[in-house]
Amino acid sequence: MVLLVRIGQTLYRIWFYVLVAVPIFLFFPFLLLFASREEWYPKFFWMARNLWARPILYGMGCPPKVSYDQQLKFGKSYMLVANHTSMLDIMLMLCVSKNPFVFVGKKELVKIPVFGFFYKRVCIMVDRDSTQSRTGVYRRAQRRLNQGLSICIFPEGGVPDDESIVLDTFKDGAFKMAIAHKIPLVPITFFDNKKRFSFTFFSGGPGMVRARVHEFFETGILSEEDKSTLREEVRDIIYQDLVSSME
Repeated sequence: MVLLVRIGQTLYRIWFYVLVAVPIFLFFPFLLLFASREEWYPKFFWMARNLWARPILYGMGCPPKVSYDQQLKFGKSYMLVANHTSMLDIMLMLCVSKNPFVFVGKKELVKIPVFGFFYKRVCIMVDRDSTQSRTGVYRRAQRRLNQGLSICIFPEGGVPDDESIVLDTFKDGAFKMAIAHKIPLVPITFFDNKKRFSFTFFSGGPGMVRARVHEFFETGILSEEDKSTLREEVRDIIYQDLVSSME
């Protein structure tokens, strides 16, 4: 019985990578075109959201269900932050926001076959070991915000190796950036992605993936000295939501 379960989980993993790759190959000329110029990025985002992320989630048997305590307004820039536990986080975040946004993520993701090719062209990459790289993120983010886009950061900075950790500590970057650019910060809770498709190979399975968009934090009157307070308030909201869902 255990062997059959592991075979099923292996096939489930393989199927995920097939779903990731097929739309990219199928729409490659259009994705490449829209990724070639920053002003065309909204078209790339629309394709990524509707022709890549949604087919992956539904194809995995993981239909998204998103609830909103406050609605995102189209054409307005936000800082989107959520807990990070799974590769499905990228797809679910794309389902959460119709507003085009740009991910800020670690440069190591460039190494992922197929996905990495476009990742390095449309995302803001950061080398967390380089002060110069982290400083450059702010300049690139400002340019994207000036274009009317939003920014998305997973503030844990990565996925904890210990999957028993409900929510890891948050790093300052997203909160410092939201305050510096005076944009609303949007806390988002992903409830099910770890259960559906964690980074443990023999795990996961189909089922709904839920997300909750909490009320926004306005940053217009905040200063950089407030970033730690903002960081902990946002973390506590997401943490309490996760704990409540486990009861």
